Amino acid sequence: MRKETGKLGRPVRVRTNFFEMTSFPTQNIQHLDVQILPEAPPMVLRKVWQCFVDGPGQAFLKGTRVIFDGRRNVFSSKPLQCGEEGASSFDVTLQEGKRNGGLFKLNIRPVGQVNMTELQNFVEGKSPITNNCLTAIMVLDVLIRYSPSLSFCTVGRSFYTPEGSRPLPNGCEVWQGYYQSARPTVGKMMVNVDVSATAFYESGPLHEISAKILGRRSVDDLRRGLPDRDRQRLEKVLKTLRIVITHRGEKRLKYKILKLTPSPADQTMFKLESGEELSVADHFARTYNRRLAYPFLPCVAVRKDVFLPMEVCEVVAGQRHMKKLNEKQTAEMIKFTCQKPNVRANKINQGVQLLQYKNNPYLQEFGVTIDPQMAVINARVLPTPKISYHPTSQDATFTPQGGAWNLRGKKVAKGATLGSWSVVNFTPNLPPPAIQRFIRELCQTFSDTGLNVINRAPPIANADPQGNIERTLKEAWLRAGNAAKAQPQLIVCILPNTGVPLYAEIKRVSDTVIGVPTQCMQSKHIGEPKKQYCANVCLKVNMKLGGVNVFMEGAQIPFISSKPTIVFGADVTHPSPGDMNRPSIASLTASMDSFASRYASTIRVQANRTEMIADLATMVKDMLKTFYQSCGNKPARLLFYRDGVSEGQFQEVLNTEVAAIRAACTSLDQNYKPALTFVVVQKRHHARFFPFQANDADRTGNCQPGTVVDTDIVHPFEFDFYLQSHAGLQGTSRPTHYHVLHDDNNFSPDALQELTYRLCYIYGRATRAVSICPPAYYADLVAARARFHRQGENWSDTDATSESMDSERQLATFAVVKPDLQKVMYFM
Repeated sequence: MRKETGKLGRPVRVRTNFFEMTSFPTQNIQHLDVQILPEAPPMVLRKVWQCFVDGPGQAFLKGTRVIFDGRRNVFSSKPLQCGEEGASSFDVTLQEGKRNGGLFKLNIRPVGQVNMTELQNFVEGKSPITNNCLTAIMVLDVLIRYSPSLSFCTVGRSFYTPEGSRPLPNGCEVWQGYYQSARPTVGKMMVNVDVSATAFYESGPLHEISAKILGRRSVDDLRRGLPDRDRQRLEKVLKTLRIVITHRGEKRLKYKILKLTPSPADQTMFKLESGEELSVADHFARTYNRRLAYPFLPCVAVRKDVFLPMEVCEVVAGQRHMKKLNEKQTAEMIKFTCQKPNVRANKINQGVQLLQYKNNPYLQEFGVTIDPQMAVINARVLPTPKISYHPTSQDATFTPQGGAWNLRGKKVAKGATLGSWSVVNFTPNLPPPAIQRFIRELCQTFSDTGLNVINRAPPIANADPQGNIERTLKEAWLRAGNAAKAQPQLIVCILPNTGVPLYAEIKRVSDTVIGVPTQCMQSKHIGEPKKQYCANVCLKVNMKLGGVNVFMEGAQIPFISSKPTIVFGADVTHPSPGDMNRPSIASLTASMDSFASRYASTIRVQANRTEMIADLATMVKDMLKTFYQSCGNKPARLLFYRDGVSEGQFQEVLNTEVAAIRAACTSLDQNYKPALTFVVVQKRHHARFFPFQANDADRTGNCQPGTVVDTDIVHPFEFDFYLQSHAGLQGTSRPTHYHVLHDDNNFSPDALQELTYRLCYIYGRATRAVSICPPAYYADLVAARARFHRQGENWSDTDATSESMDSERQLATFAVVKPDLQKVMYFM
C-alpha cells in the first residue's frame, strides 16, 4: 500500500496524456456472451456483429445501443431479454460472400451483471480490486474503443488511419494511430490517450510491390527472371497476404496467397478439362484477350490448382506487417515516430478531437462523459545527486547539470590494469599504420582516464571476417598470452560493419568458449581517432576488466551503504513475435560492493514465452554466494528491480518469485531471512509528461531529469510512481513506472524514489543519467547478449526463424558463459 505521497523536491505542474472521465455509469451493466460460428478473426466478427445489429438484431436490441469487443463479449446498459432457455440464436448473412456463402450463426446468452459501484469504491480506495472491478474496467475500455472500431483499422488497444501514412522501404508503409485505455487512478477513472504507429503492407498492384519488397527500382529490373533465393525471400513475405483480382470486371474476388510458383507465368503449365496443357500466359491471352506485360514473374497460387499472374492482383489495403522490421525500415519508422514533446501533445489532442467523445452516442447511452482537456497534475523535480570519480580528478565530486556531464579532467574511480591483450582486424584494406596510430591514441586515452596500461604495443593480426572465428580468436588469445607472458585479459576486434553475424560469433566464442572479454569497434572510427570515442571505449573496457568508473559516496545512498545490501536487476526477454520455438532468456544481475557500482550476472534459458523466471531460486543463491565471496558479508537487505512484467502478472510474480527469493536465502542458512523489497520496472506504457511552463522544460522541451509523479494518475492506493530520470535526447521522453509489490524494508516514498533516481547516475558506460535504474538496465543487456550464445544460429537472415528445431533441442544449443566472466561486467 502507499503510505503517503512523497514530499521531496521542487513542486512543478505537468500536463499528462490522461483525460478525466467526469461521469461514468452507476447502474449495473448487463454482460452477454456471443458465440459467432464459424470462427473468424475479430475484423470479420465485427462486420458480422454490425450486420446483426442492422438486421435480425433490431427486434432483440429494441433500440438499445450495445457494445461488442470483437471477440465474445457484449455489454448493454439496459437489460436485454434472451429466449426461453436463457439463450437466443440468430442467423446472419455477411454480404461479401465468403467460404460458407457468408452464413454465420450467433448464439447470445446472458453471463451476469457488472456492478459499476464497486469500481467507484475501488478508485476511491474503499475496496480491493476484484474480478468484477476488472470487468468494469473492461466495459469502459470496450466502450471508448467501440465507436472508432466501426470506422478505423483496429489493432489491440489502438486504431490506425491511412491519412498521413508514410512509405517504408521494401513494400511497407507506416500508419499513424491512436492508443486509448481506461485507467483507474486516484479517486477517478481516466482515459490514457497516446499516439502510436505501426507498419502495414503497401496496397496496390502486386507486381510493383514485389519489386519493392526485393529492393529493386521497378519491375523492369526483374526481366531476367527471379533467382531462387529472391523468389523464396518474396514468398516468405507474400504468404498469407490478401489480394483482390482485377481482370474480371465487376467480379473482384478476394484470395489469400498460399505460395509462388517456381516457374514464371509463361512456363507455368496447367491442364484444361479437355486434357490440353497450357501455360498461364497463353490462357490469359486466349480467355481474356490479354497479353501479359510481365510473363517473366512467377504466378501466385491461391488454391491448390489456381494460379494467377501477379499483374492481375492487387494487395488489399490495411494489412498489418507482423514480422520484425529490417534495419532500414526501423530507421525510417523511428524518424516517423520520434516527435518533440509539443508536437506529440498536439497530435494527442488532434486524436481526442478525432475520437469525438462529446458526440459519441455509445458513451451517451452508458452515461460516460470525458473531459477533452489533458489533465494538469502535480509533479516534483528531485534534487540532483553528487557523483564521484577518482580523488586525483579535477572536481572529483560534483553535481552534474541537466542530467549529463563529460569526462574532461576525470579519472575513473578504480582503474583496471591492462597488461596482456591483442588486436584482431577483421576489416580488409585497413592500413597497418592507421591501426597502430589508433592503438597509440587509445592507450593514451586509457592512461589519461586512469587505467594502468602496461603493454602499449599489443600484437596485431589480420583475419578473414568470413573465416573460422573461433580459431582466429583462440590464436589471438595465445598471442596475447605469449607477448605478455601472462593470462590474457582482453581481445580488441576491429569490425568492417555493423552487421550482426560476425559480432554475434565473436561474442559467442569469447563469452562461452575462451572466457576472455572482447571489445569490438567499427573500422570507421579507426582512421581518425576521436577523443570522445576513445573515452567511451575506455569506460567499457575498464568495467569488463573489473574496474569501477563512477560511484556515489555512502552518504548519498545510505540504504545501500549503511548495512550490507545487495541490489538485483532481473529481466526476461522473449524471441520476436511469431517465433514459437526459440526460448525465452531470464537474466539476473546483482551488485557486488557497498556502492552498487560493480555487478555480477547469471543467465538461464527457459521455455518460449514463459514470463516467470523458472530457476530464480538457484540464480539468487549463486549471486548471494558471489556477494559473500566478494564482500565477506551476507546481505542484510535485498532490493530487487524486476523488469519485463505486465500488470496482469503482478499477482503471479508476487506469489512465485518472492517465494523463490525467500527459498534461496533459507537454502543457504535456515535462519537467514534478509528484508526484501520487490519493485516492478515498466517502460512499456503510454503515460507521457509535458512541461506546463516553458521554464520547467529542458532544452529538448521535455520535463527535467528527476521529475517524479506519485499522485493523480497513479494506482488508487498501491505504492507506485513514475520517474523520468534522464535528460531527453530526441523525441518525447518516456518516464519509467515503478510499482512496489512487496516491501519488508519499510521504504518511505521519498526514500525509494530518491534512491532509484540516484542509481540512474551511476550507470557504468555513460556520462549521463539513464532512463531506467542500472540493475534492470544491466539485466536487459545480459539477456540481449545471451541471444548470441547459441551455436549454429544463422544471424545473416534478419527474419530467420528456427522452425527446424523443437524447443527442447533449442534450449540445449545455448552455451554457458565462463564462470570468471560472470563475476565481471563482460556484457557492457
